[in-house]
Amino acid sequence: MQILVIEDTIRILDNLNAILRQENYIVDSESDGERGYEKALNNNYDLIILDLMLPGMDGFEILEGLRANKKDVPVLILSAKAQVEDKVKALDLGSDDYITKPFAPAELLARIRRIFRQKYDIVTSVIEIGGMKIDINKKVLEIDSTIIDLTSKEYEIIEFLAYNLGKVVSRVTLGEHIWGESLDLFTMSNFIDVHIKNLRKKISDVTDRKYIYTKRGLGFIVSEKEIV
Repeated sequence: MQILVIEDTIRILDNLNAILRQENYIVDSESDGERGYEKALNNNYDLIILDLMLPGMDGFEILEGLRANKKDVPVLILSAKAQVEDKVKALDLGSDDYITKPFAPAELLARIRRIFRQKYDIVTSVIEIGGMKIDINKKVLEIDSTIIDLTSKEYEIIEFLAYNLGKVVSRVTLGEHIWGESLDLFTMSNFIDVHIKNLRKKISDVTDRKYIYTKRGLGFIVSEKEIV
C-alpha cells in the first residue's frame, strides 16, 4: 500500500515515515502544502495523511481541491487543531478520519487498517479465498492449514491482489504499490515476474489450485475459481 504524508514539521514527518515503513507501507512525503497537493492530484495513492497547518496551501484547501477534482483517495487528517469546529469542517469536506496530535502510533496504525478494510470492503483482518487465508495483522499466508513461507515482497503482492479479489490488477498498478516510483518500468516488470513465479511455485507445493492468474496484456487477478 502506498501512502502520501503531507506534514511540515520535519521531526513528525520523519517519525511518521519510520512508523509506516516499519509496517511495510510504501511512503511518499512532502512538507509543503502546494507540492503535496500536486503529488496527491497527479498520483494514485492508497491513503493520504494530511496535516492542516501547512505552508503554501493548508490542509482544508488540499482536501477541498482533491474532492472537487473527483479524487476519492482516503484522507486521514493528523493535526494539532483539536477544536470540534475543525473536525466537523474536515469531515464535511470529505476526510475519512481525524486524529489529533500528539498521537499514539498504535492508534494511527489501527485507524489506517480500518480505512483500508472499508476501502476494500474487508470486514475482518483475515481474507479468505477458498482454502487460502491471508492474515493482514500477522502478515501470514496460509493454504489448507499450511503456512507458506514468503518474503516480504511476495506477501505484499499476494495481499494486494487479494484486496482486489476478482479484479485485474495491471503490472504498473501492482509495481507502484509495492515499489513506489523508485524503479523504471522494465526493471519493475522483471521484479514482478520473478516474485509472481516464486509465489506460484510456493502455492503449487501445497495445492493444485492456482489462485493467481495472468490476463494477457492486462495484468494479474486472484480468484478462487479457475480463469482461462
